[in-house]
Amino acid sequence: MYKNYVKNCLDFIISFCGLILLSPLFIIICIWIKLDSQGPILFKQQRIGKNKTHFYIYKFRTMSINTPKDVPTHMLLNPEQYITRAGKFLRKTSLDEIPQILNILKGEMSIVGPRPALWNQYDLIEERDDYHANDIKPGLTGWAQINGRDELEINDKAKLDGDYVKNMSFLFDVKCFFMTFGVVITSKGIVEGDRT
Repeated sequence: MYKNYVKNCLDFIISFCGLILLSPLFIIICIWIKLDSQGPILFKQQRIGKNKTHFYIYKFRTMSINTPKDVPTHMLLNPEQYITRAGKFLRKTSLDEIPQILNILKGEMSIVGPRPALWNQYDLIEERDDYHANDIKPGLTGWAQINGRDELEINDKAKLDGDYVKNMSFLFDVKCFFMTFGVVITSKGIVEGDRT
C-alpha cells in the first residue's frame, strides 16, 4: 500500500507545499544566477528514471555554459574552472537540487529513492539492476546519498540503493529525509574533481 499509493501521494503533497514555501528563495536564487554569469537559470540533464526510462532532471545552473556535457562533476579534471561563484555556494548547500521539486510534481521522481544516474553511467545502471534499484522512482535524496555520496564506489552505491529498495517504508523514508539535513549541513561526501 505504501509503495504503490501512499508514497506517491505524500511526494506530491510535500513537494507542492515545498514549492509554495520556497518560492521566495527560488526568486532570489534565480536573480543571483542571472547576475553572476551568462546562461540559463535552470540546467537540464538526461537521467535514468523508473524502469530505466529517460527523463530530464532540473537543477539550478551552477557551472559555466562551456562545461563538458554529461560528465559527472567529480569526473572532471578541474571542475573549479567551470563552477560559478553562485554555483559554489549552491552546490555546497545542495540548494541547486531544489528545482527537482518540479520532477517530483511531474511524477518522474520521489523525495526519497536512489539518486538518478546519468544516461551514460552504464556501470552504475547495470549494478543497480542486480538490486532492483532501477525498478523504482529515483529520489531527491537517498540512502546512498546519506552514506557516502560521491565518495562511494559504484558497487557500494548500488548495494545501498538495493538496501533502500528492500527496506522501503514510511519510517525509513522519514529517517532518510531528516538524516539528509545533517549531510547537507556538513557537506559530507561531496567530491569535486577527478579522484584519480
